Amino acid sequence: MFQVRIHGRGGQGAVTAAEMLSVAAFVEGRHAQAFPNFGSERTGAPVVSFCRIDSEPIRNREPVSNPDALIVQDPTLLHQVDVFGGLHPDGSVLINSTKGQAELGLEDLAGRVSPERVLTIPATEIAREHLGRPLPNAVLLGAFAAFSGLISLESVIEAIRRRFAGPIGDRNAEGAAAAERYVRERMGGSVVA
Repeated sequence: MFQVRIHGRGGQGAVTAAEMLSVAAFVEGRHAQAFPNFGSERTGAPVVSFCRIDSEPIRNREPVSNPDALIVQDPTLLHQVDVFGGLHPDGSVLINSTKGQAELGLEDLAGRVSPERVLTIPATEIAREHLGRPLPNAVLLGAFAAFSGLISLESVIEAIRRRFAGPIGDRNAEGAAAAERYVRERMGGSVVA
């Protein structure tokens, strides 16, 4: 079973991202589940959502405490909550930021995860370019497809179009595709999974 934990803030689409990731897995014929965990339901409050993907039915309904991958939608959370808590030693981390690991103050992560398994991507900027709004969730899923190799971009785009109809779906799909290209160019075509 592959487990993903998504950290964001209310209004950034962390819950929707987990749902779309699970739909992308369903599109590929796998089993998946997605669910959120949040306290006060207000814009800007920290939000955590989870997604599990497996080839077998998933019976576990507990929050993901030992993720195989992290998606961090807001880098201001990196030093406010225990984003990296329980991360699998071979886990991967995708962070929405224009800054690198050192600039983000992630030196302590070096002993827990190898640097090539941590990737920053300017998802907010890509979202602004394609959506006209700073909503990084669909963009990060496109990046996740390239970074992890767990799901295909085509499945992510299908999930986006099922969630968002018309021009909004088109723009989100374009943002996801742009992020996927960005990651492939940075990684030279390889994946970390």
